[in-house]
Amino acid sequence: MNSAIVLLLGIAAMLCGYLFYSKFIATRILALDNSRPTPAHTMKDGVDYVPTNKYVLWGHHFTSVAGAAPIIGPAIAVIWGWVPAVLWVVFGTIFMAGVHDMSAIWASMRNRGQSIGSIAGSVMGTRVRSLMMVVIFLLLLMVNAVFGVAIANMLIKTPSAVLPVWGALIVAFIIGQCIYRYNMSLIWVSILGVTALYGLIYLGPMFPVVLPETFMGLPDNAVWIIILFTYAAIASLLPVWMLLQPRDYINGLQLFVGLILLYAAIFISTPNIVAPAINTDLPVGTPSIMPLLFVTIACGAISGFHGLVATGTTSKQIDKEEDARFVGYFGALGEGMLALGAILAATAGFASLGDWQAVYQKFGDGSIGAFIDGGAAILNAGVGIEMVLSQTMLTVMAALFAGTTMDTGVRLQRYIFQEFGEFYNLPILSKGVVATLLAVGTCLLLAFGAGGIDGSGGMIIWPLFGTTNQLMAALTLMIVTVILLRNGKTVWYTLAPLSFLLVMTIFALLIQLKTFYVDGNWLLIIMDLIILIATILVTFESFSVLRREWSSHKGKNET
Repeated sequence: MNSAIVLLLGIAAMLCGYLFYSKFIATRILALDNSRPTPAHTMKDGVDYVPTNKYVLWGHHFTSVAGAAPIIGPAIAVIWGWVPAVLWVVFGTIFMAGVHDMSAIWASMRNRGQSIGSIAGSVMGTRVRSLMMVVIFLLLLMVNAVFGVAIANMLIKTPSAVLPVWGALIVAFIIGQCIYRYNMSLIWVSILGVTALYGLIYLGPMFPVVLPETFMGLPDNAVWIIILFTYAAIASLLPVWMLLQPRDYINGLQLFVGLILLYAAIFISTPNIVAPAINTDLPVGTPSIMPLLFVTIACGAISGFHGLVATGTTSKQIDKEEDARFVGYFGALGEGMLALGAILAATAGFASLGDWQAVYQKFGDGSIGAFIDGGAAILNAGVGIEMVLSQTMLTVMAALFAGTTMDTGVRLQRYIFQEFGEFYNLPILSKGVVATLLAVGTCLLLAFGAGGIDGSGGMIIWPLFGTTNQLMAALTLMIVTVILLRNGKTVWYTLAPLSFLLVMTIFALLIQLKTFYVDGNWLLIIMDLIILIATILVTFESFSVLRREWSSHKGKNET
């Protein structure tokens, strides 16, 4: 199959989703209204609540949610065949992810910018809030710990990416000053920022950075992990306009330039997809496509982490209600386009089926490596960028997005500890520095406590990330559905995807529980059980609330 045709059809479908379906949801279901003041104005504090240009905020939302996961998941899931992966990414993005992100922002805007956990408490009661906080905390712990390990590994594997990855922080800081202190034109700032980023990418291969194999008894990847979390702790305490917003915005533009180059290379070179459309010759030990496809590809189709970002940071910066459509739905669309690019890079970037099979020898193979190597081969063949520079560019793309997700994830984890302090009357947790130290400390404890001196513990819990992520998406849609029902709105557009996700993810949790038991992995068994029990209890409580609201709504209509 020609990859250019698949890419063209996928992009066309997603754009139609934005032009028509998102408009229908925004106007007919959510009734976004610019005359209603948003929390960014009513609760403006210059740190977390900041009215923001929708294009800048789109960059924050998009890059915060589009970490390494929309690359890792799709580039693993193609082992079942490229057709199921493409269909799930395209239709999941249109009918689930976009609606999820936009409606989560809407729910938070209408509730003083509260996080999804706090909204759950006011909508469904304290028990649901407490249970959801457990799921949210574990999800953030997984995201931060895993991405810390992933970025460290990328910086070690591709030393040419170190300079542009860290240099991007300086570029972002300068951009924040230009926009907010000096009121410079966004167009010129964007052009200069993207030019500086790609200048750093060009210089990266000339000045590779390699850490010593050991430093003070720690291996190089452990040193990188500590450096990354030290940075994330500092960044989470800074005002959002100073680093988080501009970094996310410029990274968003950088990704779109990178995607345009990758897409252009596909259209120019038109490589054939060498992987099977549906793989009937699966490696031994590969799990069933049902239901694991729908949790292996989480980010890129629908992701519960998006709800945490949407209600944790994005909703506090929305300038006008109608901006939620562009920021939320189009932000999810951008991630879907990244996931589609990852699928094509991991299936059309190989010379032959044999070469592809040599990489995909067992479930879990491929991942970021297949995206970088396959994408670099396409860029080299299509637009003539040399292999080392192509690999550097794609590594920087993946590392920067994983980094922005870490930035936001640590800030969100800080919010969680602060909310714990408010809920349980523990004033010390309300202090930003204390909450941040606890957030970073728990991530490092997992990384080094479970993984030993190399800090790889985050990867141990990666198998649970997809299921926990999708369950969080279902629970977010559950809360939105209750709010819609209370407001007399049609709920089928959120009820259908949440029901599908609940069935698939609970089924996947049960399958994984059996696997963990056979493997004797007690850490994952305990975490799986905690997540499963919390989810089942939240689901029962939620459907009980839904049933009451439905009966009440029906009664009002009859009278």
